[in-house]
Amino acid sequence: MNQYTPPVTPVDERLRWVDSFSRLLDNQFKLPGTKFRFGLDPILGLLPVVGDMTSFAMSGVLVMTMAKHGASRYLVVRMLFNIFLDAVIGSIPVVGWLFDFGYKANQRNVELLRRHYQEGKYQGKGTGFIIAVLIAFVVLFGLLLYGLWKLAQFIWYWAYSAW
Repeated sequence: MNQYTPPVTPVDERLRWVDSFSRLLDNQFKLPGTKFRFGLDPILGLLPVVGDMTSFAMSGVLVMTMAKHGASRYLVVRMLFNIFLDAVIGSIPVVGWLFDFGYKANQRNVELLRRHYQEGKYQGKGTGFIIAVLIAFVVLFGLLLYGLWKLAQFIWYWAYSAW
């Protein structure tokens, strides 16, 4: 049987590594005997703070690349929301780790970009917009760090007062 494969546009070719990198983060490995897939994101989540920040940064690079190759402003905002949500909930011990296995923000973002291209909404390069996205990403990164710091302080004081 022949499976239909949609034609590959030049934009798709330029973003092939985005798809590969996204797959590495979210779906690279398969649990033997099941259809369940996972990537490096939940594995990195096992490392407190450092793993979540690394995953957030790698996801940010993907979004920046997608913005560079024609993602609309609205689409980039949705992508940033996906990775911010993944980072915030993913930083909660145990619950966040389980969330990382299921949410797969990077794959969601690649799918959003695919639909964006299929609908003909490709916008070309937006250098000025990329700078704005970078600033937004740095702000989100700072907010995430601040939130993790406050959470660690709370846990520390709670544990100290329990003794």
